[in-house]
Order: sequence, then C-alpha cells, then structure tokens
Amino acid sequence: MSTGAAPTNPVSTVSSPAAELWHTLLKQELLRSPKFTEEFYDQLRSAKLTFGNRVHCPFLRPFFLSPDDEQRVRVVAEKMAEFGERVANRALDEPSLLNQLHLRDEELRLVRLGKLHGFASTASRLDSFLLPDALKFAEYNGESPAGSGYTETLTEVFRGLPLMAKFAKDYDVHSYPLSAKLLDALIMAYLDWGGTSKKPQMLITDWREVPTWSEFEILKARFEKMGVPIELADPRDLQFDGKVLFANGKKIDLIYRRVLMNDIVARPAECKPLTDAVAANSVCMANHFRCKIPHVKAFFAVLTDERNDALFSFAERELIRAHVPWTRVVADVRTSHYGTPVELPDFIRRERHSLVLKPSDEYGGSGVTLGWETSEAEWDAVIQRAIATVQGCWIVQERIPIRREVFPWVQTDGKVDYRDMLVDFAPYLFRGKVCGFLTRLSATGLANVTSGGGQIPAFRVHPRN
Repeated sequence: MSTGAAPTNPVSTVSSPAAELWHTLLKQELLRSPKFTEEFYDQLRSAKLTFGNRVHCPFLRPFFLSPDDEQRVRVVAEKMAEFGERVANRALDEPSLLNQLHLRDEELRLVRLGKLHGFASTASRLDSFLLPDALKFAEYNGESPAGSGYTETLTEVFRGLPLMAKFAKDYDVHSYPLSAKLLDALIMAYLDWGGTSKKPQMLITDWREVPTWSEFEILKARFEKMGVPIELADPRDLQFDGKVLFANGKKIDLIYRRVLMNDIVARPAECKPLTDAVAANSVCMANHFRCKIPHVKAFFAVLTDERNDALFSFAERELIRAHVPWTRVVADVRTSHYGTPVELPDFIRRERHSLVLKPSDEYGGSGVTLGWETSEAEWDAVIQRAIATVQGCWIVQERIPIRREVFPWVQTDGKVDYRDMLVDFAPYLFRGKVCGFLTRLSATGLANVTSGGGQIPAFRVHPRN
C-alpha cells in the first residue's frame, strides 16, 4: 500500500502502444521464423547470459519507458541514493542512529576499517515498481548489486534482433551502456582513495562457485577492452604480505568487491587477506564496507520513522512519504503509523493482509513473508521469530502497489505464451547517479532470478514524428 491504508487493488496493470506494436511484430516474426526462440536462446548462452544452467531471459519483449518516466525515476532514485550516503556518514558519528540499523558486532568492525573515503556505495541499486503516477521502492541494494554486465549484454542481444530494426522504424530507441559508467565510478573511487596509478590493476572477487561468475567474465572482457587490467579471484586465493595484496600473482590496486559481507562475516579466515589489506589501507575497495549501513532493510525504517525527521528537510520527508513504504524494525515496542500511536506486535497481527515481514539482511527473497498469502498461525510464528532475533533484526513493511504487464514467455516446450507478469524495475546508481536499469519479471510475488524470475532489458522509447 502507498498510504496509511491498504488500497483495494494494489496492482497497476500497464499497457502501451509500444508494447502492442512489439507484440504484433513478434507474432509476425514467429510465424515467419519457426526457430526464432531456439536461435534466441543460443544467442543468450553464447553471450554467457545464464544463471547457473538457466538463461536469464525467457521473455521476448523488452521493458519500455517514456522520457517522462525516465526523468521522474532519475530525480527520485538519485535522492534516495543521497539519503543512503547521508545516513551512512551520520551513523558513524551518531551511535543512536547506527543502533537503529542493527548491524552485527563484526559488521560494525568492518564498516570502520581502512580509509573512510568517498562514497559508501560506489555502485547501488533500488528495487522498485514504476507506476503511472509514482515510483514505489521495495529495497535498497547498497552493497554489491549484481546484473549490470548481464543487463548490458542482454540489451545488445535485443538491439541486434531484426525485430528491433522493424520496431525502430516507428520509435526512437535509447539503451543504457553500463560497463563504461561502472568502470568510471570504480576508477573515481580509486582516485578518491588516493590512488595514483594511471592503469590500476583491478580485482573482481567472489566465491568461484557463485552462479554469477559468468557476469564477472563479461565485465572483465569489457573493462580490459577499455584499457584496465582485470583479475578474477576467489577470496581464498588472495595473499597479503602486510603491504601488498596479490591475486593470481598480480599486485592489486583496486578491488571491485562482489563477495558479500554476510559471507565475509561467516567465513573470516578465508577472507582475512582481503580484510587485512583494507584495514592496512593497502588497497582501494569499492564498495567500502560502510555500504552495509544503508544496505540493510532497516534503512527504510530509519527513513520513515518520525524520530529521524531532523535528518531530512520538509520536501525530503514528503518525497520519502510518497515513495518509501512505512517500515519498522520488529520489536515489542510502541511506535506510530502515520502519526497514530500503535503497539507494534498487535498492529502487525491485526493488519496482516496489508503487511510484509522480512529479515533486514537477506538476499534473493529469503525469509520474505507476504501477510496476505500467509495463514494467521504462520504469521504469528514469523512475528515471534522476528521479535526473538538477537543478531540483526526483522522489519515489517506496508504492502506497496506493484506493476504488471503482459509479456511473451517462452515455455519449456519452446512455445510462446503471453502472461501477465509482475515487473520489478531497479535503477542502477553509480556514485549516486542513475545509469541504467535492471528489470525483472515474475509470475509470483517475488521478482528475482534466485526465486525463479527472469530478466529483460529496458529501453527508453519515443514515437518518431
């Protein structure tokens, strides 16, 4: 829901002349070329557009947004990224604010490691729903947002379809090159840190068994084409001699960190060379561990809790109210719901059909419980689990409107079906500026690849005169 009460219909189903034209052209193409979907999948696999064994995009239409859509998204999303940096910086000096984020002790140690320079989140992403009259945020991925390499490559695949050339006769089509802007942001982080090498040796690090490793290969190829040397390495394969961090025998100047802090906390010995190098200021790392402060979902509780009003101007508070769902850390406390005092546990039980419960620090939809899809007994059990949590916390969040559109979906038998899909629209922000979009589709209430969703590219389109 978007205000104090759940809307009777929290779904906005959207169609557009651009989508209708694309569907018409696609149906013609499928009749003319029976192997269209097979060849499309071959292109995806050859371009490393896979998540494990699945292709990223079983859908045959991009997401289209208008110039007006793009502008209103840009204004609001960049303001949200600004809030993230503001809270990250203020929280380091204000214990009462930092405590509201419920970071674990080891995370608190990590966020203060090394030189606290520049942006906390060099790269970030806002998961949201783009509605006809609003942009509704669900989460802020301020730590290690995946998908930019996949997104850019997928965009190029769609750009190269003969179908797109036909569509472009009626529409101006603009795409979003992400890798060059990401590389610029990473190099600027290195310069902010004090780096002096004209071609810093970069490292992309994560566990070698992660399903997104193919994206690192995509980024490595693109970054090297732009003149920056790249190594890919597992944190377990790094060496630190007290002065220099090495990966694959190369001295590392700049780390693009994709290994998650949750894993670093869980596996400290395996990540010790990485954390020791950061602590010694021997290497620049982006995103810095400070990014964890706005990344946790309790960040939305900080934004929407009246006790933090002094952090924001009146206009900023109005923007938060319009675009950020009311959120609270789950605890046995008294709080307010749009100015009305409530006992939080009783309120959560009473308003189950308009609320979501989720761990403040999980990924891929893990633990997300939708009240309107949950029985009363199951809901009570989740509330008790949330209140009893000692390390970290859970949040409760109001239900927000979602966007749905009809998309052509390739089925397991190769046939194309047209399905009404949930559309999760997520702006990428590099150094606080919108540079492109991750767009995911799902037939369920969760839109992410790990829960079975799929990805499509986004294009800004405008009718030709």
